[in-house]
Amino acid sequence: MRSIYAFLFYKLAGWQIQDERPGPMARYIVVVAPHTSNWDFFVGLAVRSLADMSDAKYLAKSSLFKPPFGWIFRALGGYPVDRSKHTNMVDAVVAMFDSGEIRRIGITPEGTRKYQPNWKTGFHRIAMGAKVPIILCTFDYPKKLAVISAPFPLTNDPEADIARMKDWFRPHKGKNPEDGIR
Repeated sequence: MRSIYAFLFYKLAGWQIQDERPGPMARYIVVVAPHTSNWDFFVGLAVRSLADMSDAKYLAKSSLFKPPFGWIFRALGGYPVDRSKHTNMVDAVVAMFDSGEIRRIGITPEGTRKYQPNWKTGFHRIAMGAKVPIILCTFDYPKKLAVISAPFPLTNDPEADIARMKDWFRPHKGKNPEDGIR
């Protein structure tokens, strides 16, 4: 599958990956932003495969996991999130890290493809609770460049950390830039 992704991603689509991770990392959260298009899913699958993150799982809205195609999203490593209820997802994901069920997981902090000035903070609480680093990943469509950061330094101040993350993401433009980070 990796060779198919490489051909489609690099040769046909003309994308590149800039990977700033210092080396192999056993456990982490991938914060992916800006999330502005359904195409992000397909670009993300390619990047996950090509950047040696193929065992990374992801969180996505629960409606994607309903028949007839829900099994595909599960088979590709997805975990449904019911955004209409408070389901204690943070504790559940921390427990999955602690048990070894997951080692890497991708999360879009905006929680939607439309512009969202206030990010969800669950990813930060998961990282702190599971004691795993966060790496940032963006898909810059105009440049056809996927960027994966080195581990992002966290503090006990999620709002300040998110503001610094947004500064890192801001220069990169999603598929629909009007819905990107401002």
